[in-house]
Order: sequence, then C-alpha cells, then structure tokens
Amino acid sequence: MSETDCQFPAYGPIEAALGYVLFYVFIDRVTLAVVTVFSDTVLDLSPSFVRFGLATALWFMLVVIVIDQTRRQLATLGIVTYDDFQLCLWSRVTPSSMRTVGYLVALVAGTAIAVITFDRAVEALLTLIPVVATVDIVAFDLVELFVMAVFFVAYSVAAHSLDRLVIGGIRVLASG
Repeated sequence: MSETDCQFPAYGPIEAALGYVLFYVFIDRVTLAVVTVFSDTVLDLSPSFVRFGLATALWFMLVVIVIDQTRRQLATLGIVTYDDFQLCLWSRVTPSSMRTVGYLVALVAGTAIAVITFDRAVEALLTLIPVVATVDIVAFDLVELFVMAVFFVAYSVAAHSLDRLVIGGIRVLASG
C-alpha cells in the first residue's frame, strides 16, 4: 500500500490532541482577562456567564475534535467516507528515511521555536483581548502579533511532525 492510500491508523489524532491541549492552556491563561474585559468594561456581562461561555467553548472543541478524529479513523477502515484535502508534501519524497529525517528536523525546530516564543505569545494574546473587545486596533503591537503567529506556526509544525512520526511508526510496526 502506498503512502497516499488510506492506512490505519489515520494521521491526525496526536496533532488534534496537542491542538486541544494548546487551546485549553490558552483558555486557562486568558480566562481572567476575558472575564474582566467582558464583565467590567465592554458588555457588562456576569463573570459567571463569561466563564460558562469559555467552558462551553472548551467542551464544544473537544466534541468536534473527537467526532472528526473518529470519522478519520473509521474512514481508513472503510466504514464511513471522509474527504481529506491535505497538501502532502512529504508523500512525494520516495525514501521514507528522508521523510523521517524531515519530520524529525521539523519537530525539533518547531518545538524549540514554540518553547522560546510561548510566553510572549501568551502575553500578546492577553494584550490582544482588550484591543479586540474595544476595537482599538492602533493599541496593539505588530511585533507581538508577529511573535504570536510565529508561535502558532511553530507549534503546528511540531505537532504535525510528531503526529506523522508516531502514527507512521505505529503503521510500520503494525505492518510487520
């Protein structure tokens, strides 16, 4: 079976889990700021209502991710259909050792950059909340926005690479 054919397990569960963990961490870190902005300054909402909204967002994302990943896994088994339109750059690289090295390099580089930029990304998000809430775009620092974007790209690259390495390893072990 070639790399582009459907294989079990499907790629994505580790990447999705890490994405949810990141979402959870960011929600945890910004809850106080969001509650303060939306209950005291902008909309005069009840703090418990704002917290409930954030908790609902966490549960909603968890349900969506579980359903999506379940559909992906069932599609690889042929039970359901799942249209997955992903750009497969590494699938065109014939030797799997080159793919593995590429994913390892991306994992190490993405992880290093994400670790270095994490705190500044959280701070940028914290300063972005009142800016978005009050629609005062001039008040936001573009450098902080750039650092936050770099963090999210690096984290995504690391999560994607880890997912490909682990799921690829499971597929190799399962195939014999």
